[in-house]
Amino acid sequence: DALGNSMKLAAVAFVLVVPIGILGGVVAALNLNRPLDRIISLGGLSVTVLPEFVTGIILILIFGVWLRWLPISAAWPRDAGFFTQLYYLILPSLPLFLVLFGYIARMARSGMIEALDSDYTRTAVLKGLPWRTVIWRHVLRNALLPTITVIATQTGYLIGGLVVIETLFRYQGIGSLIFTAARGKDFPMLESGILTIGIVYALATLVADFLYSVLNPRIRLGSDQ
Repeated sequence: DALGNSMKLAAVAFVLVVPIGILGGVVAALNLNRPLDRIISLGGLSVTVLPEFVTGIILILIFGVWLRWLPISAAWPRDAGFFTQLYYLILPSLPLFLVLFGYIARMARSGMIEALDSDYTRTAVLKGLPWRTVIWRHVLRNALLPTITVIATQTGYLIGGLVVIETLFRYQGIGSLIFTAARGKDFPMLESGILTIGIVYALATLVADFLYSVLNPRIRLGSDQ
């Protein structure tokens, strides 16, 4: 049950941070050394260095206490539906979004800059292809390769590194379970939780390797190699 709850919270944060982070990196790279690039880069890195309990408390005060838009606890009512659970998970997912946005945007920006300066991009432009086609078919596909590694490594964090968030928002996930097991010296439960997180990391890395082969055929290993 705890693993399932953590996966729900991680899924909400994942859906928010991955497309927005990649979009932020792409926009920053396309506006290199311009004010928009500096705003995205500096803003993303600034919120990344803030601990989750700091941003979590600030978000609780703003959206939960002052504006009263979102519940300050992630414990939804019994028999709550999908949209009700999603409503309760929005606020806990925002600190995770702020922590991971800077990493993903920075890697996407770096990959885009490298791809834009590559020979195949210049060749595509000289062939007369539309700029949008160059970005989608040639630049973005290669620029996402380093970003996939960051996303894969952060997936394990989304599952197991939620101790602070789950404690702050009173959410019964695997991070909270590990914290309770450590305080109560429940070593079998503690070992099981850590082993589960290790399995998640391994599966995330495997998925990243598979996506690498899909996006970049040059690294595929054929039977004759």
